[in-house]
Amino acid sequence: MKQAVILAVNSGSSSIKFALYPIAEAGVTSSNLTGVVEGLQPGGKPVIQVRAGAEARELTLDEAAIKAAGGDQFAAALKALHGLLMSHGAGMQITAVSHRIVHGGERFSSSIIIDDEALAYLHTLDTLAPLHQPHNLEGVTAFRRAYPGIPQIACFDTGFHADMPPCETTLALPQSLRATGIRRYGFHGLSYRYVASHLAQQSARAFDPAAGRVIMLHLGNGASACAMKNGKSVASSMGFSALDGLMMGTRCGALDPGVLLHLMQQGWDEKRIETTLYKESGLLGVSGISADMRTLRASPDPLASFAIDLFTYRVIRECGALSACLSGLDVLVFTGGIGEHDAVLRQQVAEGLAYLGVQVDAGKNKAARGDDIMAIHTPSSSVEVWVVPTDEGRIAAMDAQQLLHIKQ
Repeated sequence: MKQAVILAVNSGSSSIKFALYPIAEAGVTSSNLTGVVEGLQPGGKPVIQVRAGAEARELTLDEAAIKAAGGDQFAAALKALHGLLMSHGAGMQITAVSHRIVHGGERFSSSIIIDDEALAYLHTLDTLAPLHQPHNLEGVTAFRRAYPGIPQIACFDTGFHADMPPCETTLALPQSLRATGIRRYGFHGLSYRYVASHLAQQSARAFDPAAGRVIMLHLGNGASACAMKNGKSVASSMGFSALDGLMMGTRCGALDPGVLLHLMQQGWDEKRIETTLYKESGLLGVSGISADMRTLRASPDPLASFAIDLFTYRVIRECGALSACLSGLDVLVFTGGIGEHDAVLRQQVAEGLAYLGVQVDAGKNKAARGDDIMAIHTPSSSVEVWVVPTDEGRIAAMDAQQLLHIKQ
């Protein structure tokens, strides 16, 4: 009998991240096969990288393969990807494809089996997350064609925050606008669900009814902060769109809407504003060098240092606001590409939150490289501090397994 596996995918504008998750008697296990398809942008050369344990393979699609797919890069790449997955995963059977979808709107707070009606509704949310939603859904359409008959599952980043209180979700706008779904949603929910589930195995304090005041920081090219009380999201730095809150790689984060009115008065149109706020701001915009924190750390340019300082300051500032929502702080968690790997940033954030009782052990902090969950606080710290590597794909695979009742 073949091993049942779930293919979890995260489709972007020019790439698809993927992983295969085997199903065991106890449920979904860790992925042993991961990879990425890159170069899917117009004029790009699609390259597929697959890693299975220590073994890695790379395949560059030639013009003939793309031509054979009617010029459709996505279709050609998925056909080649399927061949690579089957050659690496001999004896495996893909039973579902589970997609990370950034926005579920007001209609979807739990994962669903995708049908035409759901897909049409989700496309109405494209403008709320233009960097992600259209490409997430393009991936759904492509995988539906590539894997006919195999269920496609949508897992929503907004779902974890669905039960935030009204004072957190309501925007101070007229009722006529709020009735159309304009509200605060929160994002990075799949990451926060994974972090919370693993934190529950390590930190009794994080889920202690007498304590349980947690701030989780998902810091990467996209960045947000989430306040969690006894396992439930109660506040988020991100709001109506994935543009709000913390400064990010290329996104500005929280911004006075008066700036937008000013730019419109200067003749800026919608497209120029959208491009600036989503693709030309954040670390890239402030530094003028790069959106990559590693590149900025290595740069001697004073603007690179200032961009990092501003990013760090915004994290500390948001933690102060969220700790007020929680009436204190018991546990602080770092995750995401920057959160898991940038020890200097973690140290500086801890120092900025020392007034809350946060103390980080310098040796433990330096040793935490995102390989495994690790506590980095000192024995005298009144706040636990953890580094938790995230795995959004596993959450997506778990939801698919539970929805479809897949068993090995």
